[in-house]
Amino acid sequence: MELIRSMMLATIVLLGLSACITQQSDVSSASNPPEVSSNATSSAGSETTNSADDPYLWLEEVEGEDALNWVRSQNQRSLAKLQANPVYSELEAKALDVVNASERIPYGSIRDGFVYNFWQDTTNVRGLWRRTSLSSYATDEPEWETILDIDKLAESENKNWVYKGANCYTAKAKADYKCLVSLSDGGKDAVVIREFDLTTKRFVQDGFELPEAKSGTAWVDYNTLLVTTNWGGDGSTLTDSGYPTTVKRWQRGKPLSEAQTIYSGNKKQVGVFPFVVKKDDGTTLQAAVVAPTFFTRHYFVFPDGNEQAVRLPIPEKSSLIGLFEGQLVFTINQDWTVKAGNTTAQFKIGSLLAMPYSANEQITQASLPEVIFEPNDRQAVESVSMTKGQLLMTVSDNVVGKVFAVTKGQPGWKIKQLDLPENGTLSVSFADKDEATVLINYEGFLTSDSLMSYSPATGNISHLKSLPSWFDADDLVVEQKEVASKDGTMIPFFIIHKKGIKHDGQTPTLLYGYGGFKISMRPNYSGLRGKLWLERGGAYVLANIRGGGEFGPKWHQAGLKTNRQVVYDDFIAVGEWLIDHKLTSPEHLGIQGGSNGGLLMGVMLTQRPDLWNAVIVQVPLLDMLRFHLLLAGASWVGEYGSPDVPKEREWLEKMSPYHNFHAETDYPEPFFVTSTKDDRVHPGHARKMARLFEASGKPFLYYENIDGGHSAAANQQETAKRAALEFTYLTEKLMTNRSH
Repeated sequence: MELIRSMMLATIVLLGLSACITQQSDVSSASNPPEVSSNATSSAGSETTNSADDPYLWLEEVEGEDALNWVRSQNQRSLAKLQANPVYSELEAKALDVVNASERIPYGSIRDGFVYNFWQDTTNVRGLWRRTSLSSYATDEPEWETILDIDKLAESENKNWVYKGANCYTAKAKADYKCLVSLSDGGKDAVVIREFDLTTKRFVQDGFELPEAKSGTAWVDYNTLLVTTNWGGDGSTLTDSGYPTTVKRWQRGKPLSEAQTIYSGNKKQVGVFPFVVKKDDGTTLQAAVVAPTFFTRHYFVFPDGNEQAVRLPIPEKSSLIGLFEGQLVFTINQDWTVKAGNTTAQFKIGSLLAMPYSANEQITQASLPEVIFEPNDRQAVESVSMTKGQLLMTVSDNVVGKVFAVTKGQPGWKIKQLDLPENGTLSVSFADKDEATVLINYEGFLTSDSLMSYSPATGNISHLKSLPSWFDADDLVVEQKEVASKDGTMIPFFIIHKKGIKHDGQTPTLLYGYGGFKISMRPNYSGLRGKLWLERGGAYVLANIRGGGEFGPKWHQAGLKTNRQVVYDDFIAVGEWLIDHKLTSPEHLGIQGGSNGGLLMGVMLTQRPDLWNAVIVQVPLLDMLRFHLLLAGASWVGEYGSPDVPKEREWLEKMSPYHNFHAETDYPEPFFVTSTKDDRVHPGHARKMARLFEASGKPFLYYENIDGGHSAAANQQETAKRAALEFTYLTEKLMTNRSH
């Protein structure tokens, strides 16, 4: 877990579009804890070959006066329309009950017998960072001690602070924690980082502090950090994607300008980020990960703590887990052939592997990797966590979660499935090599979250907490179906609907999809979705289309770049199945997706406007000929292709929603949702597409949260408001004109 914590920033970069993929998410979910995030500047003025033909480039000026005036006018118009519907106030009240409820699971991290949790409610709008003892945590009413009150901090400093997480350190066998707290102004990825003392519960005077940027940090010891940031503040050390190129070693007491460079990349890479690995003896191995592209990584270690970098001999398409009992543990996202001496070994894509660690750039016969787990075609390794004496491997098996305890045997590796609830989603919400307790979460579409504790030492599993049931699920049923896509590939999807439903084509149905970046769409419990949609007679469908990670790297890679049409064909196939089987009809079928899923929505608007009557387009990419020039967009050419490569540009021109809008086409009225403070996906995408509708005299709705970042919500009240707006829109579009 030390490696995972230290690489949180790198994870955000390499999964840069993942913050908005959660199907109608509630708050304090185990699968979306507060992140330590990272800074990019807008390239709105950059030139591209189609810039002269784009009359709406002015909308890319994020906080330009004309652009914001347009945004405010659209907000006013759309809010007036939706909030005038009597159902809006009813839905908002229900949503507020859910997001502000005290009956939530306070997920957290364990440090030396205490559980640390971040909590937001109606009183603590910005939130409290707090802690309680493990024994108290296990009770129904834990006794919480406030560590940091973000509301009071924001008021005292006159800042719009949004808490983005903390990276904490203590020496082995010592409980003297120093933390690097990340604070975002309004919810942006860019954060200010300040050192905080958990003992005194105060920021450290003259401690480590970094100005606003997409920075990455890793603790070496109390007095040493590895840091990557916007050195100098002028962007000269950032990549074209807006992420840092240079890792430096920073000693306490010295100005940031005197930090010592240990590794430098180049501007064409996605970014370079620091991390550390704790060895079994408690010593720290300093390291850096270089991302040449979105899906490739080079891992470098500095074995002597100097500037001599040694690249680990693992494939470019791999994910490093860490060191476990002297073994380097990692997963591979490509087939891999290894030759050492007279020995040739082959390893299957998606496998979990281990090899003896040495500071050597070459694999020898003595250090040949061995297979810990090789998934079949319907499985995927979702995550691997390190605990005391065990690895915990979470596997998706036909989109159902399983957790396995992995130990090093003599010979080989031993794998045992844990006795946990079935037919839902399992996730390890906390694990650490230095802590005796692991926290595991379970949820399903109709089963509220349950948090369990697991002891690697004894194997004991205990129930800790459960969410209340936020909606009546007694008359609901979950089905898993599959449909043949255009090329014959079978695409699975889940349907949640009322029992005994009539297949007469009139069921209001919401179809959700994502389809990118190896992100899996798994069963999840949502009080908002249940209370505001399912209870009221709506059906919900989750499509496990290609581009995601449900069945491992191959499932994702099938939809990359010029092959991406298969992702859209998959989604269309699910929609057509719903209509052909008379669950619903185009008049009562709506779709929703965010971020990369927002691009999916844009493509569905332009490729098959006849299939849907409602389209919610959340924080989307839509201008696919300029996406690489805006904010972090350059980092995603590995997923979408590059407009600067002729063959890929030809495909992007055919796919780009912004460039395939036709004024004479009859489109359903879409609802665009975005955020001014989103410094990951540029709000200009949604603005410009909405402006096309406006200029053509076509109906559309538009809401841009002035704060909120890539999740489009900076607090629980805003989350409730957005959900109420979206479900009011769906009500108007899909629940009217029904004969029953």
